[in-house]
Order: sequence, then C-alpha cells, then structure tokens
Amino acid sequence: MSAFQPLTGVTVLDFSHVIAGPLASFHLARLGAEVIKVEGADGDVMRNTPRGMQGYAALNAGKRRLQLDLRDPEQLKTARDLAATADILLDNLRPGVLDRFGLDYESVKALNPGIVYCSVSGFGRQGAWADRPAYDHVIQAMTGMMMLAGTEEDPPIKVGFPAVDAVAGLLAAFAMLAGLRERERTGKGMLLDVSMIGAAMQLMYPFTCDTLTNGASPPRLGNQGYSGSPAADLFQCSDGWIAIGANKPRHVMALLNIIGLAALAEDRGIFPDGLPLEGPARFARSTDPARFKREVSAALRNWQAEALEAALAAERVPVSRVRRLHDFAASFKADPAFGLLELEQDGSTVLSPGLGFSVA
Repeated sequence: MSAFQPLTGVTVLDFSHVIAGPLASFHLARLGAEVIKVEGADGDVMRNTPRGMQGYAALNAGKRRLQLDLRDPEQLKTARDLAATADILLDNLRPGVLDRFGLDYESVKALNPGIVYCSVSGFGRQGAWADRPAYDHVIQAMTGMMMLAGTEEDPPIKVGFPAVDAVAGLLAAFAMLAGLRERERTGKGMLLDVSMIGAAMQLMYPFTCDTLTNGASPPRLGNQGYSGSPAADLFQCSDGWIAIGANKPRHVMALLNIIGLAALAEDRGIFPDGLPLEGPARFARSTDPARFKREVSAALRNWQAEALEAALAAERVPVSRVRRLHDFAASFKADPAFGLLELEQDGSTVLSPGLGFSVA
C-alpha cells in the first residue's frame, strides 16, 4: 500500500461492474478510500472472463466486496443504510436499475444530502439517447473514432483495446475527486453525470474541437504523426518497424545525418527554402513529403530497428521500434521507476501498472 493516501476516511459505495466504473473506484481505493463493491447474486461478469479472476482482481483489488440481492427487503435496507453514510455512490449499471430500488440520486440525497453521486452510462442521463445501452466498440463506431485510424481506403478500424471504457473510468475518478472538493467548499452533494460518449470526445479532444468548430472530419492519415512532419511516421527496417517522431526541423536534420541523407535538407524539391534550423519553433513541412518518405524508407531498410532506435535516441529524437505489449511489459517490470504493483483479490494475483503517477 502506498504511503500516499489522500482519500483516507472517504467511503465509496460502488454499484459498478465490468471496466469503466470498477477502474474509477480502483483509483480511489489506491488513494486510500474505503470502497464497498456491491454485487448482485450473479456477481461481476469480469469474474468469468477467459483470464478468470485475474481480470477481476486487476480492477477490484483492495475493495470490500458485498453481495446483495436488492429484491430482498432486508438486503435492500442494508444497501440504503450504506448509502445514507457514504461519501460517494458510484453506479454504472444499466440506466434505471438502481432507480427501481429507491437508490436513485433524489432518493439517496433525501437520506444523505452530502452524497457525491456519480452515474456512468453510455450516453448520459439526459437527451434522446439516455436509455440506450452501449459498449466500448459501439461508442467507437458512433463517435467516428473507428474512422480515424488507417487510411481512407481502409474499412473502419477499432482501437485495439477498450479505450473508451478506460478513459470513462479515469474521467469518472476525476469527476468524483472534483465532487469531493466541491462538497468541501460548499457543503453540498451533487449528481455527476459521466458518459462514455463524453469520454470518447475527450479522448479525441484536438480532433473533436476542430470538427465541432469547422464541421469537417479529419483525414485518415494511417501511421503519420499528428504533427504532419514528413519524418513523423512508421518506417520499415531490415528486421521490423520503427516509429520516428522527427517533428521539428532539428529532429529531421538529426535523422538525415544518422542515415546518410543530409543532402536532402538542401534539396529544393523537398524543402524549397531548405530545412529551417533557426527561427521560431515549428513543425517540419515538405512540399513533396511522398518523395522524402521514399528516400528515407529506402535508407532505413538497411538498418536494424534496435540500432536505429539507439542512434536516434542518443540525438534526443523521439523514437521507438514497434514492440508487442509483452516486449514492453518486460521492460516495465524490470524498471522500478514505473511503480509496478502486485494485486491480490480472492486468491488471485495480478501485476498492475498502478495509478500511472507517483509522489516524490
């Protein structure tokens, strides 16, 4: 357990399941809150994933589990008694489920005026879509996230992990912390309405703002870096792929020097005014990025990815050879600075990256 426990004394009554809600309360538990995870008779579906209890433990270690059948009057009374004294109530069940048992916000507020009630749902509690159920990949499809990856010729491409679920959990944790601070400031509780649709729009934030403002969807750029620099892309080496983030002119110059193509910096067909190494901060641009990439790609096919990564990193160019998750996980486990955690829940042990930050 970390010595950093700012939420000591805070009680969270957690009616959430699967990923988004449990991830939110997991972060609060790691910060010292007492989290009481309420599960129905069938338990959380994460107990029955292919990895078994490891998937459940990763999201729920450190919480106190309480199995309640809310259809039973005595067990419902237990839930209501807990709600009357909790600081936070977290819900990501299907919209309306808790309402049927008198555990909606207004009913809980009557018992506990200072409650910070956080509701996580697919589309929020208001509007025409409020009652629609949702899953991660459905939200990715609806928000256009699937049409950002790949190129214009590709079919829709789903982000390869439950990105919306994860960011919805983080957003809910952020909202609950803000809610506690607001209650401390005003003495009043509140209803926090967190949606997966809102989380997806936050995850795509720069593109979201541009599209809301100007009306057009961003083009699908494949593996091209967001900066638009011709040297910010994915390139093939002799033994694998490498992602190069040569965004600024000095990064591009370092790359060209290393791979023996320094003359391209003065090629007026690629950089009409030469590669601008002085002046205000800017991203590199080329009038013929396709030719630049052909020249660089041809040179990089003679390099081994690991050697090129080391050479570029030594010149402080953002770079990484493409790894599988298990490759990077080995490095993560070996470096104590990353804060690896061993979690245990119901006899199952799992390794976790923890909160993603540390306190010096």
